[in-house]
Amino acid sequence: MNKNRLLWASRRGMLELDLILQPFTQNHYDSLEESDQLRYETLLECEDQNLFLWLMNREQAKDPDTQRIVQIIRDSRTKPGNI
Repeated sequence: MNKNRLLWASRRGMLELDLILQPFTQNHYDSLEESDQLRYETLLECEDQNLFLWLMNREQAKDPDTQRIVQIIRDSRTKPGNI
């Protein structure tokens, strides 16, 4: 998926998700391994409510690949320099 489509797909129906996914797409997506880029693209097909629960660490995704990319996103937010 090209970067513009990814940025558009990262815009969700919840502000909380927008504030997580859009910066991740802009700042970290390009540095992911290809397999993790594919995981991210698949993650964007998930329902907002599930994304919210996973990204807020209220639940864990049952699928290990999904949980991997969720953890990568969470970790990206705790690195120095990130808000």
